[in-house]
Amino acid sequence: MRSPDPSRRRFLTLTASAASLTALGLPAGAAVASPPARPTREPDFGPHVHVFDPSTPAAEIQSTLDRIFTAQEHNEMGFDRYAVLFKPGRYEVGARLGYYTTVAGLGAHPDDVEIHGAVRVVGQPDPNSPAGISALTNFWRSAENLAVSPTDWSNQWAVSQASPMRRVHIKGVLWLEPGNGGYSSGGYIADSRVDGITINGSQQQWLTRDSELGGDWTNGVWNQVFSGVVGAPAQGFPDPPYTTLPTSPVTREKPYLFVDGAGRWRVAVPRPRRDTAGTTWGAGGAPVPSLPLSDFYLARPTDSARRINTELARGRHLLLTPGVYHLDRALRVRLPNTVVLGLGMPSLVPTGGDAALRIEDVDGVRIAGVLVDAGPVESEVLVEVGGRHCHRSHATNPISLQDVFFRIGGPYAGRAVTSLVVNSRHTLIDNIWAWRGDHGRPGTIGWTVNTAATGVVVNGDDVTAYGLFVEHYQRWQTIWNGERGRTVFYQSELPYDPPSQAAWRSPTGNGWASYKVADHVRTHEAWGLGVYAYFNQGVDIRCDRAIEAPRRAGVRFHDAITVFLNGSGGIERTINEAGTPVVGSYGTSPVVSYP
Repeated sequence: MRSPDPSRRRFLTLTASAASLTALGLPAGAAVASPPARPTREPDFGPHVHVFDPSTPAAEIQSTLDRIFTAQEHNEMGFDRYAVLFKPGRYEVGARLGYYTTVAGLGAHPDDVEIHGAVRVVGQPDPNSPAGISALTNFWRSAENLAVSPTDWSNQWAVSQASPMRRVHIKGVLWLEPGNGGYSSGGYIADSRVDGITINGSQQQWLTRDSELGGDWTNGVWNQVFSGVVGAPAQGFPDPPYTTLPTSPVTREKPYLFVDGAGRWRVAVPRPRRDTAGTTWGAGGAPVPSLPLSDFYLARPTDSARRINTELARGRHLLLTPGVYHLDRALRVRLPNTVVLGLGMPSLVPTGGDAALRIEDVDGVRIAGVLVDAGPVESEVLVEVGGRHCHRSHATNPISLQDVFFRIGGPYAGRAVTSLVVNSRHTLIDNIWAWRGDHGRPGTIGWTVNTAATGVVVNGDDVTAYGLFVEHYQRWQTIWNGERGRTVFYQSELPYDPPSQAAWRSPTGNGWASYKVADHVRTHEAWGLGVYAYFNQGVDIRCDRAIEAPRRAGVRFHDAITVFLNGSGGIERTINEAGTPVVGSYGTSPVVSYP
């Protein structure tokens, strides 16, 4: 059995507590190497986390994977969450991922864990798709920090929103559609490498960031964005629909769990990078700081918000084990460099109308891998980053939100005015899906049931967003008030269910634009935006414009498109006065550059 290559374990370790880790993301001289230690006792992550090593019989691993998939295949609005973790080594298994399931490697390098088989997501039966199959609701699952050597002709990853692939090495072909042209509405890849071709197929939109493509990227429907991708296809929007940025302006990769060469459990906390292309772990990759898992409080769904807040106030980081956390008050992150990491897509649900999470305006906080559900009592906001009117610079050590997903309705008849408010400067938003549900359990969906005005509001200056998915809110989907904001990839469907035009009018005319840049903003730039219309109430509903922004030289848009999907009504213009109507039947309206 192949042993992991020790030369790849180039990790610089940091051992300070959250309160004193001001060096994270700052000059490397501030880091201190941890002394040799005996392997620690295996952590207790609870019953929904399965940890395997190469000595575990393959049949036992396969049986566990199959059992989880059977339980989660159709459990879209269910409450169970799972993580399957592989220690370094080679495994002969095939993992199929259902809802709320994460499969991840525990190596210092993705190639330390090789799955010889598959880590895949397949399509579901869909009578509304011409192919009889689709991936339109393949949400809430992830693959991270491992290599896959497909034993079939490809590794299929047929997903839509909230199903990221991060830090993965596909040693062959990657196939992103459900098959036969079945509908799919993805998706997100970051810090990954694909050796063979990538078959995009029917994917309506996709963001690939800071990755490496060894073969061609085939096909595309409306909006395919590549940011800092080595081997990316050339710029071609709208035909082919490729938006290609040679580098990403500022990034920081998501924290991840691993086991070091001495058997100690740690959490990697990558530094910020600027003007980047390619993976962090390829040739020449820099050392990655990390924290001992002993610095983390391993929370359980039975813990109260008060207990979790006490641990955060003591300076501990937070690892949320799988499950649903019902919170009678917001979790509060007050100390710089605090890491809040979800394992197996845990859900936070505020029960009394407070937020689920509030973050102070401090350096270096990392929030990653959580799902936030609106609760039964309306919340003004679900996640708030920084307080109002904060102006502190975080340019060298930003706050980051990665794989943070919001849901209004679905499992509960939840309500929230706004899902995410970002007040802190220089915040990094990296793969957000804010979703007011269009389907769910009986009684949880409806124009007056799962109410939500806006998905994302950005008040802070110098905020950068990659992979901003915001859908079905009842007013503006996204409002950008801060200066010098940047968005790389935006995907949005307008609400399906306005009951009448009178019920859906903004201060500027019919409907509410999806992406709203405030009138006072002097500088803003966005690349690769798609806004889609499907009004399904049998009423002629119009949206005057998909994107609304001040017309000035410093506010610029590249490669935007509107699409009529189905139903009635439609969108009159793409950006302000630019673009053509997509009304009454299928059509698209691309705008390559504005103004």
